[in-house]
Amino acid sequence: MRAFVLTAPGTYAVHEVPAPAAAAGEVVVDVERVGVCGTDVEFFTGEMAYLHQGHSAYPMRLGHEWSGRVAAVGDGVTPAWIGRRVMGDTMLGCGACRRCRRGHQHVCEKRQEVGVRGERSGALAEQLAVPASSLHFLPDSVDAVLGALVEPGGNALRAARATATRRGDRALVLGPGTIGLLAAMFLRAAGTEVHLMGRVDSSLAFARALGFEHVWTEDSVPRLPFDAVVDASNAAHLPDLALELVEPAGRVVYVGLAGEPSRVDTRTLALKDVTAVGILSASPALDATIQAYADGSVHPRPLVAATVGLEEVGPVLAGRRPAGAGPGPKVHVEPCPA
Repeated sequence: MRAFVLTAPGTYAVHEVPAPAAAAGEVVVDVERVGVCGTDVEFFTGEMAYLHQGHSAYPMRLGHEWSGRVAAVGDGVTPAWIGRRVMGDTMLGCGACRRCRRGHQHVCEKRQEVGVRGERSGALAEQLAVPASSLHFLPDSVDAVLGALVEPGGNALRAARATATRRGDRALVLGPGTIGLLAAMFLRAAGTEVHLMGRVDSSLAFARALGFEHVWTEDSVPRLPFDAVVDASNAAHLPDLALELVEPAGRVVYVGLAGEPSRVDTRTLALKDVTAVGILSASPALDATIQAYADGSVHPRPLVAATVGLEEVGPVLAGRRPAGAGPGPKVHVEPCPA
């Protein structure tokens, strides 16, 4: 089969590689759509922390936001999976440690992450092998495009839930990228008054086009009482700004990651009686995200700006916008074009 292989920072090719076989407990999926993520870009540039911590190494196959159809099953897996449309959890815990037994496999010390950590190849290929236990069924109303948006949506839904806002509360989201916009959508669906802060005119205009009326730059954010602030950015100074802007007794949620250490003044955290929450992984919210997409309470489709083939993945990772791309922040890949 054909697969996009990253062999070193900035060095890549589409190779013919052996097609996967379903080991015991696994399935093979025909991949329909894959989302390109900021994590993939960090592997492309060589900046991803896992590379320096020994959790990942080149050559590697990226791709952890995916949807597809089950083509084959291994021993111990019911054949009923064959033909089903699915997406899959990125985080694959060992299943035996204390964290896994407590339902926290997404922070298992020995976890693999599909296309990210360990030796589990990602979905930027025509086929993908994953444990059947990681699969989530997609109803007919959640097509391949929406299916590949479930993984980022799960992260965003967890961030939105972590704000603990109630109907009529006010929340500020820092960073109108994919996760920030999705978090804003989930907050809006719950009845929260949503404000967004960004720095690029085009992304701010896109947020307005999605129906968000309260869109600001850093120097124009009004000094309103924000019951919660979600930092979905990659700017090292914004975690501290989030703490500054949130109301006393409010909540700050950190789901974005900067390329260098971020610092907050814990004296402010304590003196304002603020709750701070960190979010890693979509795992606990995948089914709820699928339901939100299925029932139409959240409409993420406009976030996808373009769909490309495997041969165009490298230029996208290098920062080139596909010809004819729309205004959204997400690029999808179709490994097996019709």
